[in-house]
Amino acid sequence: MKKILTLLLFSLILLMTACSNKEATTEDTSDDSELTEIIDDIANDSVINNDESAIVENNLTDLVPDSNLEEESTFLANDEAINELKDIDYIPVDTIPEEYLVARTDNIGTIEKITYNSKDYFGDASEIIKPANVYLPYNYDEGKQYNVLYLMHGIGGNENEWGMHNDSSRIKIIMDNLIYNGEIEPFIIVTPNGRSSADFANASSDYNSFYLFGKELRDDLIPYIDRNYSTYADYDENGYDLTKTRNHRAMAGLSMGGMQSINIGMCESLDIISYIGAFSSAPTTNTSTVISEKLNGEFSDFDISYFYNICGREDNVAIASASAAVLDLPKLTDKLTDQKNFIWQEVSGGHGFDVWYLGFYNFANIVFKR
Repeated sequence: MKKILTLLLFSLILLMTACSNKEATTEDTSDDSELTEIIDDIANDSVINNDESAIVENNLTDLVPDSNLEEESTFLANDEAINELKDIDYIPVDTIPEEYLVARTDNIGTIEKITYNSKDYFGDASEIIKPANVYLPYNYDEGKQYNVLYLMHGIGGNENEWGMHNDSSRIKIIMDNLIYNGEIEPFIIVTPNGRSSADFANASSDYNSFYLFGKELRDDLIPYIDRNYSTYADYDENGYDLTKTRNHRAMAGLSMGGMQSINIGMCESLDIISYIGAFSSAPTTNTSTVISEKLNGEFSDFDISYFYNICGREDNVAIASASAAVLDLPKLTDKLTDQKNFIWQEVSGGHGFDVWYLGFYNFANIVFKR
């Protein structure tokens, strides 16, 4: 009886929240047109498997009963549904609660602009200096240790695309409110430039430089953050083990940055990262076969704390390839279990920030909680 009352209350709260939420402000992005231009170049590439193009909608709201009392009773009597709900730490919402989009005037974090030494990995490996932005939570304390999220931009953007360069940043506003309300533990966010080339500032430069970011992430960016900020890593300029603190790192991104989070964060760097988020992942994302081979092969000894995905139903750039890449993964590897450490979320929207900010909000509520 206690289980039933608890679930009923939980369902009522979800329904009230869904009714009261309003749509978040959306932003335009240039990623649609630029990604469309490269789709023709990669349409026949092995990265995209047309045999895996079936889209299976995973609507979490199906777990919530409607107002029909008979159906509600049937739902509550379903032990399997109850057990499934018990395994979910956080159920992603379809709309960011309005109060989390209002900038605070107190207890606010700060954003720092940094530069770090790297190399032209797409070119001659010459020394270059790369920019990034760093969000530090309110009351950041060097005497404490913080988790770190590396948040990637899309094909037409740069380190500023997420808007994380001033106090009006939507990311900063969401984080400040989540932390103030005690819903998440404070963590650091880094938004780098995802092009690993000397021409990183040119948004029209060869997009293949995005695929080489893994070397920069491992050898240059993460060590810089671990050296200059209070993370969980035991930094040593002579070399240190990044694997020991992998559970304190996450990687997520929009569009091309979502591709990087999967192809690089999960398929190349799972030994140093354990939380992955992909928001409308680009068409060049690895296929489910390639991803599962990586997870079951060279990374067989490393678990995945959480893998979160979101995409707009009207996204004609990403939804077919993104869903084909990840939906079957729980069947192909025992590292992922649907609704436990894996979620595919479809929402109304296209290839834009209405979906991506929602993806960030949901991921921020999931990450670093296991």
